[in-house]
Amino acid sequence: MTVYADRTTKFVHTYFHALTHRNYRTFWLGQCVSLIGTWVQNICQAWLVLSLTKSPLLLGMLGLAQFLPLTVLSLFAGVLVDKFPKRAILMVTQTVAMTLAFTTAALVFSGAIRFEHILVMAFLLGVSNTFDMPTRQSMNIELVGRDDLMNAVALNSMTFNLARIVGPSIGALLMATVGVGWCYALNGMTFIFVLFTLRQLKLSPFIRAARAGTTVWGEIRDGLSYIRSNARLAQTVLFVAIVGTLGFNFNVLVPVLTKEVLGAGEATYGVLMSCLGVGSLIGALTIGMRSRSGPKLKLTISLSLIVPISLALLAFARTPAAAGALLLACGFLNIAISTNSNSLLQMSAADEYRARVMSVYTLVFAGSTPFGNLFTGWTADKYGVDVAFISCGALALALGAAVVYAFRGSGRREPLDEPAAHLL
Repeated sequence: MTVYADRTTKFVHTYFHALTHRNYRTFWLGQCVSLIGTWVQNICQAWLVLSLTKSPLLLGMLGLAQFLPLTVLSLFAGVLVDKFPKRAILMVTQTVAMTLAFTTAALVFSGAIRFEHILVMAFLLGVSNTFDMPTRQSMNIELVGRDDLMNAVALNSMTFNLARIVGPSIGALLMATVGVGWCYALNGMTFIFVLFTLRQLKLSPFIRAARAGTTVWGEIRDGLSYIRSNARLAQTVLFVAIVGTLGFNFNVLVPVLTKEVLGAGEATYGVLMSCLGVGSLIGALTIGMRSRSGPKLKLTISLSLIVPISLALLAFARTPAAAGALLLACGFLNIAISTNSNSLLQMSAADEYRARVMSVYTLVFAGSTPFGNLFTGWTADKYGVDVAFISCGALALALGAAVVYAFRGSGRREPLDEPAAHLL
């Protein structure tokens, strides 16, 4: 037993050193519980909407409602996040998410649930997430410091995607046995543990001092100018925008693929979403185990140009096994890109700009999703899910090639010193 414990300790210290920090370990445990509930709700929400409406377009509108606040408010959130203790902000956002989950559960149990209710709840959750995401991202460095930052980001992605494996399985089981309402209720209960762990954190938060005469708009412009003048940040943001818009529409396309192409039900849908999670977990694990070498811009670029191939191939999947294998590959690529890019942005940004940089990351990574959801939902509704997959792949490849061409020759100079204002 002692030998096993020693080996486990050595493994953690070698590959997951972020867990040696008490604050991060406490925060991470809360996320392990909460994210499972989040994925239980995510899978049942998409299935519930499709069951109520029979419309891929309305399913796309659900994504629009949930992510549109990120698009509109992310830049404002980045300015405000550094002006308040981040733990306090997370306490508020997690309480809001808990309340919305319990409210939706009550509507389902009462039999009064309608598409309009789900749409409003998704919008309100999106508003909460707009402040939650940049707060969570920029707080990592307060939890672990700069040296273990990439390791912490990778662990966050691993936790997220492990939940993506476990959550859909639990969600599919609950939907098939006791009904959708219990999926929402379970998610609401997980937030209780999250709020408890947040209260246990002992932090010395970075709070940016207000500057006399500055406005919110002025601080937003200052943050955008900082990114535009820094080619490493600019390239990373552009590639994340492409993948975030065109590579993360599985919440719309996978339910349609399952029902209309594979002719399957909830169990297959849950398995396919779990395959996506397995691939994402492997991607996060791979990045985490090589985190000591630091994030690489070339990794983000190369993987972003491979994503379109996996998306296009999904158009030809006609069996659950083929679809699952391709979704596993998509999950690996997308999370490897987001984990590497997230770390690259945080480590390249100065302290006073980090929250604003991460708000832009939130905007292009998640805030662009409404447009991707609407585009894929409309395409799948009008032309079929096959065309939607091919269209996403073709557009992603064309845009990625355009960014590579625009930044051609930049490798001969230090990326951090290369201006990139003409590209944004």
